[in-house]
Amino acid sequence: MSRLKDLKNIGPTLANRLEEIGVLSRSDLQAMGAARAYRRIQARYPDAHLPLCYYLYSLEGALHDKDWRSFTAKQKLDMQKKIKV
Repeated sequence: MSRLKDLKNIGPTLANRLEEIGVLSRSDLQAMGAARAYRRIQARYPDAHLPLCYYLYSLEGALHDKDWRSFTAKQKLDMQKKIKV
C-alpha cells in the first residue's frame, strides 16, 4: 500500500484533499479512479478553482507513475471527457 505523499505528482495539499474524500493510499485512488476523485474533490470545494493540471492530470499520473506534463493533448482530452460524465 503506497502512501499518497510517495506517489508522483502528489504534494501535501492534494494528499490532504484526497484524504478528506477517503483516499488514503494508491490502492484507494486506483479503486476510485482519477476522474471520480477529481469530481469528489471539486464537490467538496465548490467555490475553489481546481486546475486540471494540478488535480486531474496529477491524479492520473500518480496512478501510472508518470509526470502530469507528459500526457499528450489527446490523453488530456480523454481525461477531461471522463469528468463530464
